[in-house]
Amino acid sequence: MPTKTIRVIDSHTAGEPTRVIVSGGPDLGTGPISERLERFRRDFDHFRSAVVNEPRGSDVVVGALLCEPTDPTCAAGVIFFNNVGYLGMCGHGTIGVVETLHHLGKIGKGVHRLETPVGLVTATLNEDQTVTVENVESHRTAKAVTIQVPGHGSVTGDVAWGGNWFFLVSESAVPLKLGRVEELTTFAWAIRQAVNAQGYPEVDHVELFGPAIEPGAHSRNFVLCPGRAYDRSPCGTGTSAKLACLAADGKLQEGDVWVQESIIGSTFRGSYRHQGSAVIPTITGRAYVNADSTQILHESDPFCWGIRG
Repeated sequence: MPTKTIRVIDSHTAGEPTRVIVSGGPDLGTGPISERLERFRRDFDHFRSAVVNEPRGSDVVVGALLCEPTDPTCAAGVIFFNNVGYLGMCGHGTIGVVETLHHLGKIGKGVHRLETPVGLVTATLNEDQTVTVENVESHRTAKAVTIQVPGHGSVTGDVAWGGNWFFLVSESAVPLKLGRVEELTTFAWAIRQAVNAQGYPEVDHVELFGPAIEPGAHSRNFVLCPGRAYDRSPCGTGTSAKLACLAADGKLQEGDVWVQESIIGSTFRGSYRHQGSAVIPTITGRAYVNADSTQILHESDPFCWGIRG
């Protein structure tokens, strides 16, 4: 007999999947979303694994647990997680959450606020069904950091925050082609290890850039996420970090649009406004709901709580 059921809504944003838990999730109590994330991590990490890891999920799935917000003006609170842990913020996931809330009839077109572990995020469900996310304050902390990457020599990049920590390499030594994903993954993973060894242990995403292919795009990227899966979308927090670097270098003016292309050819439109020495990025993309299902957790199943490395 099943011991527990969980209702989830699956969507993808520019190709990157989001799995939203709408019922059956763990009781994390009350208080700030950041505190509830820590309870999730401490007491219910097996639940995270069950939802996104095999055999129910895969390395690429990003999960989102809906929570009651502490701020009554917010449409929801949300905790994002992946195959290895938790995310402070997730841009594509936020777009997926907004589309999911609309699919459930909980919100309509217009401006909505969400509570995340790293702060309040504003998202607008536009008339054309795209979603524009006003992300958390983003900034660059280190410019042109050169590291030695075993097997690849010197690599130079910036360290920046866009809701998660990134090492951004402006010119990838490996061509950004979908057929070279395995090579790009190996390269980016080696970069992450080298960056962490050089005093930036907080960096858990690596973002490689190259020339755009799609008409109207400004650049193409390959983003390696913490669990070694690559982002199919252009990455919302990664694009936010890129905007912070462009602003710091004077290469993109406030309000101008930057079109970021992903490794699969999907795009996000990004812009920013100044906030002190940092920027507030906005990212626009589209999500599509593709499943509304019930996950069944059998206590007798040896892989009930997911396959973990």
